[in-house]
Amino acid sequence: MSSSCGKPSDIEAASKAAVASAGSGGVQVTNFTELVDEVTLHFQIIRLAKQIYVWIGSESAKLGNLYAAAPTRPNNTVSVTSILGGASDNTGSGIARRLVLKTGLNIIVACNIPKNNPMLEANAEKKLIEKLITLGYSRPKSQSPGPELSSSLLHSVSE
Repeated sequence: MSSSCGKPSDIEAASKAAVASAGSGGVQVTNFTELVDEVTLHFQIIRLAKQIYVWIGSESAKLGNLYAAAPTRPNNTVSVTSILGGASDNTGSGIARRLVLKTGLNIIVACNIPKNNPMLEANAEKKLIEKLITLGYSRPKSQSPGPELSSSLLHSVSE
């Protein structure tokens, strides 16, 4: 994993160790850093059997707003709830909702990025989806969304 900021970080070194130790045991931890709209964003993805936990942060390692999202039946809709924060700032709730729509998985998103910057949030989501696809959490377009990410996920955020 390489940092878009040009220099490897301790986060990336820890990520390599976590991924190597996870093996095929069902839990995979990935950390990466990207420069998005002139803001350095740090990402952590924890992949469990039927759930993905994502943390996106900028200036500090604070948790930020925490959202849980899950598919609901029978109408294939998504329920999103705020676990921490989020009363006046819903940064991250849209990311959680869209990830559930595309994956069919339960999603937990913790988001600590600057408020009132929808372009930063959209571009952060795009970088996150690119990484999820490169990690192999995607399925061919012809298959219905299920326990893995749809390859059309990247295209829906780009539009």
